[in-house]
Amino acid sequence: MNADVTTWFDGRARVLFVHAHPDDETIATGGTLAALAEAGREPLLVTLTRGERGEVVAGPLEALVAAHGIAVARQNELKTALGMLGVDRHAFLGVEPARAEGYPPAIYEDSGMAWGPDGRATAAEDASPDALTSAPAVEALNDLLAAAYQSNAQAIVSYDDGGGYGHPDHVFAHRLARAVAHALEIPFWAIVSDVFSSDAGPVPADTSPNTVEAHDVSPWLPRKTAALRAYATQLTVDGDEIVHVGGQREPIGTVEAFRRLTPAPSGPGAESAPGGEASSAEAPAG
Repeated sequence: MNADVTTWFDGRARVLFVHAHPDDETIATGGTLAALAEAGREPLLVTLTRGERGEVVAGPLEALVAAHGIAVARQNELKTALGMLGVDRHAFLGVEPARAEGYPPAIYEDSGMAWGPDGRATAAEDASPDALTSAPAVEALNDLLAAAYQSNAQAIVSYDDGGGYGHPDHVFAHRLARAVAHALEIPFWAIVSDVFSSDAGPVPADTSPNTVEAHDVSPWLPRKTAALRAYATQLTVDGDEIVHVGGQREPIGTVEAFRRLTPAPSGPGAESAPGGEASSAEAPAG
């Protein structure tokens, strides 16, 4: 694992992170965001929805959410969490700077989900007409493209093609983010859900060690943990574990890994990404 933050994501200073709901950014990439921000690397976060379909942890916050709405509560939690991580640059999809020029602001709502028989998330049967996955894909695509272009993004990070655990909004986020990366000819990095290491068994057959980078975010763990605590409607921090609203437990990740899905260019003919750094014009794999 490379401890030099300035070399992460091939040394690209302006990385765009695309996440589906408030709290996703901290759970999956909070340590990396905190490290990049501290190093002055200017990460930008685009959140696609406000998490309108999320459940609420039982307790006193239920009354607060009932009075003001879960969207308001989760927006406030996100603002607090980003403050803990030191991230200044954020936008909701559909709102400047993540809105296509000439269009009024739009809100993409949480699509909801159901648990499938295989233990993975699947689409909810009652997604609203305003849900992210109900919106015209080209509209959302143009909004994210505007955010990436206006921010001079040099790389994009989002979920793998399965959306991590299958949530339809996560899968949609992957498709949007990967398409924008391809359009702008900049690298796309997929979040590796099951972080592997030298003592955690063999590297998956379709993954080259040269295309995966793992970040030891232990130095930024206090920031990540503080940001997680901001999401009191959605989870509880119990020691070194996250307890989700449904009771599921997972460790707070001290290693965050990413797999590059757009191959890097080589040779003197390689093109330059925004800001003068190398990019790839090859089509996405798979």
